Amino acid sequence: MIIIKSERDLEAMRPACAVASAVLDEVAAFIQPGVTTHDVDEFAGSRMRYYGAKSAFFGYRHKSSKKYPCQLCISVNEQVVHGLSGPRPLRFGDIVSLDVGVIYNGFIGDTAKTVAVGGCGLLAQKLMDVSEQALYEGIAQAVPGKRVVDISRAIQQYVEGNGFSVVREFVGHGVGRSMHEDPQVPNFVDGKASEKLRPGMTIAIEPMVNAGLPGVKVLNDGWTVVTQDGSLSAHFEHTVLITESEPEILTWHDEKMGLKLKA
Repeated sequence: MIIIKSERDLEAMRPACAVASAVLDEVAAFIQPGVTTHDVDEFAGSRMRYYGAKSAFFGYRHKSSKKYPCQLCISVNEQVVHGLSGPRPLRFGDIVSLDVGVIYNGFIGDTAKTVAVGGCGLLAQKLMDVSEQALYEGIAQAVPGKRVVDISRAIQQYVEGNGFSVVREFVGHGVGRSMHEDPQVPNFVDGKASEKLRPGMTIAIEPMVNAGLPGVKVLNDGWTVVTQDGSLSAHFEHTVLITESEPEILTWHDEKMGLKLKA
């Protein structure tokens, strides 16, 4: 069931999304060669507490999975999503996907981006650039009267038009009081019935893009998703509100909001 948010709901959800956005920016700035993924996770948790929020991921259990043991998802290089923190040091040239979900005011803010550690190669930079712009291609379709598949098609066409592939096994989703609400928001056209977008819907749009083939697998830790062919992967995400007109990016607090949205 798709949950339409009331104005009262949105008054509580907007601050949650703002906190998620602030934490993500601060964690991204913390990234540098030599820090471990454990260091990053600890820092993220400290910033969430600073804002009076808590991680939406810590202790999360999906279906038959183990409880998620970290404050944020940190996925390095060929890791796609749901990476676990640990003693691994980040090295110059790595790319790191940071996925932040917070609970604040009873609502969830969910956002992600991929950053380079110090610098990176041309392929990695192109992958990140294409993945980020694919997110905005999808957001531009998040208007009333269109359908979820319009978002999916825009993302897939942009990614594949630039020589990369979209992950099929993991998709975007509705978000609000719960981490995963209806509808699912694939990053590809899956041929299934597609919900019409209506004002008050809040969805997490999140392209997961591989430099190689789209296939992925889950490691023995039960969480970390990696590319099957070992190629690099990037992940960008915003929580978006469907309004009566243009989409509102709830997890964006920069004055440049909207510059990448296409008419």
